[in-house]
Amino acid sequence: MSELGPLLLGIDLGSSAVKATLVSPERGIVQSAARDVALFSDHPGWAEADPAEWWTATCEVIARLLAESGAVASDVSAVAVAGMVPAVVVCDERGVPLRRAILQNDARATDEIGELQRALEHLDLLRLTGSVLSQQSVSPTVLWLARSEPAVWSRTASVQGSYDWLARQFGAEAHVEQNWALESGLYDLDLRPLDSVPDATRIAWPASLPVRRPGSVVGEVSADAARASGLVAGTPIVVGGADHVLSAYGAGLVKTGDTLIKLGGAGDILAVSKKVFLDRRLYLDAHPIPGTWLPNGCMATSGSVLRWEQALFGGVALDTLDEEARGSRPGALVSLPYFLGEKTPLHDPDLRGLIAGLHLGTTRGDVHRSFLEGIAYGFKAHVDVFVEGGLTLGDVRVTNGGSRSRLWREILADVLHRDLISVFNHPGASYGAAVIAGIGTGLIHDWNYVIGSLEKGEVISPRPENIAVYEERYQQFRQLSAASAPISHSIARSPL
Repeated sequence: MSELGPLLLGIDLGSSAVKATLVSPERGIVQSAARDVALFSDHPGWAEADPAEWWTATCEVIARLLAESGAVASDVSAVAVAGMVPAVVVCDERGVPLRRAILQNDARATDEIGELQRALEHLDLLRLTGSVLSQQSVSPTVLWLARSEPAVWSRTASVQGSYDWLARQFGAEAHVEQNWALESGLYDLDLRPLDSVPDATRIAWPASLPVRRPGSVVGEVSADAARASGLVAGTPIVVGGADHVLSAYGAGLVKTGDTLIKLGGAGDILAVSKKVFLDRRLYLDAHPIPGTWLPNGCMATSGSVLRWEQALFGGVALDTLDEEARGSRPGALVSLPYFLGEKTPLHDPDLRGLIAGLHLGTTRGDVHRSFLEGIAYGFKAHVDVFVEGGLTLGDVRVTNGGSRSRLWREILADVLHRDLISVFNHPGASYGAAVIAGIGTGLIHDWNYVIGSLEKGEVISPRPENIAVYEERYQQFRQLSAASAPISHSIARSPL
């Protein structure tokens, strides 16, 4: 062991990259590293990834992390994995994937969703599982797979999530983490298999895997995995969790009402609740702290709309667009950011994007500002659901790539009419996973370890002169969304 040890290794398996972070229980974050992975979309609405590349990328990132930090493998006292949820990895009896993983934003199983909603309409899935049956649910994806790729399904011995499979590749016992279980729709809120859901598919399923909670030790790094990854055989493997959950925990969400807005490619918002918070417009996840919950929403697009906009405008820098938008009048246009349909709170994959109020004097800055505002209105719709359900919001933090835009943070503060705390240099879920590796092995003794552990930037306060216009535009945003939905559906479903 070097002078850096003991260290905790957290890995975050994302849709576009594998990221890893080393944490010292005494000194905090030591080093982070990442490596891109490919996303496959062979048909419209498909989203897949290759688990073999996940493993290769993970091994490369660990090697780079140790080299760049000056640590040695024996410094790593435990490893935990976070990742996308509820991605689907189907494996044979040895745990070898039989095809690419089907990711959580995959939209191929639309027919199966409708079919299973009708078959299960006698069940109150919201009360039983915390969420309604939707694009996030695993059973429609599995039904599609059994019908479309029967040779694969006939050999399937287990169905796991992305990060659970990666932990298994390291040497963990086969399991599913509690939030994969909840978001899959295959287990109830007490984490018991909900047999009526797979039964409704009328296909044969493999036996349900045991559910494990974050912080549970589920095995040790095997000799084969040690040779591939560079870790020491026998290193404890600790259950991590869903990426959005561990990112929120790592950002310091511990107290009731603590809220996080993530301005990534999609738009996430999570709030801490000490009671089960049920609303069919949202998802419900378990906080890693026992007895605590994270009702949350995920908008299908956030920063991805801005990347589309950049390409449309010839690759212009986002800083340039922000500068132009700063000179535009607040609320000059109203945009619906439904460029990939919408997840929460509407659960409608057939919605489409729209810009209202265009005229010959409209500028590029007006359009850009309307996208920032439209995404902020989407977050406000989620805040309304929290408040309607009796959850009093406390500190509101904002993180991820979009938080680098001061203009976007200002617009969010104005639209939400709340102070925003900026969290900078957040490694994301890999940090939360590393902390949980410490909790599971006793090197970190308190779940409150994360409070104040990351760098906080300025607090952005709402500007009184913008609040009234944004409230008016928000109401128009909701009206426009409802009024345009039938046209969006017609366009999306047209065979032309």
